[in-house]
Amino acid sequence: MPESPSPPRTFAGVRVLVTRPREQAENLARLIEERGGEAIRFPAIEIAEPQDPRALLAIIDRLKDFALAIFISPNAVKRAMNLIRARGGLPSGLRVACVGSGSARELKRFGIEDPIVPTGRFDSEALLELPELQQVAGKRIVIFRGDGGRELLGDTLRARGAEVVYAECYRRLRPDTDATPLLRRWARGEVDIVSVASVDGLRNLFDMLGKDGQQQLIRTPIVVVSDRMAQVCRELGFTTGPRLAATAGDEAILEAIQAWRDGQNTL
Repeated sequence: MPESPSPPRTFAGVRVLVTRPREQAENLARLIEERGGEAIRFPAIEIAEPQDPRALLAIIDRLKDFALAIFISPNAVKRAMNLIRARGGLPSGLRVACVGSGSARELKRFGIEDPIVPTGRFDSEALLELPELQQVAGKRIVIFRGDGGRELLGDTLRARGAEVVYAECYRRLRPDTDATPLLRRWARGEVDIVSVASVDGLRNLFDMLGKDGQQQLIRTPIVVVSDRMAQVCRELGFTTGPRLAATAGDEAILEAIQAWRDGQNTL
């Protein structure tokens, strides 16, 4: 018997809520639209400059004192590396690490070709498992991140004997956006699936939608990018299990949406 043809790789008729920050949403939106879907742009995070950049600049000016610089996110790379480049660039002996493939791509744009980066799973836990981060006693490590990020990475490295300094190079804000047009679309059944790429974005979205919108949200399929986010979905009362993308990258989110789409018979 001939093999059954594979289902078409299409999002025709699918309306996807894209919640990435405005300056990061367009690539995912374009990928969705190239497959025939509709990307509904509704940023749930706004990226802003740090309130007081002097502390960040002071750390950048003494990077030669550190053995390792870790970049938590693509935003951390872009915000910090533009300042680092303007102030003379990275010292030649400084090793560079990052949590995920998106950050590694951003580092490559700044000429950093071989950062320490996990493979397969992209989170702080995976980075901490790498051999390069095991024997760090006595080393000085700087972590470039947004304000109020997770403490796991720094706490674990300190427990291993490292001296850790945080360099906060951006703030994550909840946008002041009127959700009424989105809620009207949701009420008409015009939001099929939601994509969220961070815990902050998920919590912001929940808060931005208000009580009625929250009920719509928790009944809508959702793609998340970490086990932590899946746990938050359960805490918020989602009635369907979240779809977990393999990584936080746009292509992985796209494939998770496609896997959900391939299982639908009504769209």
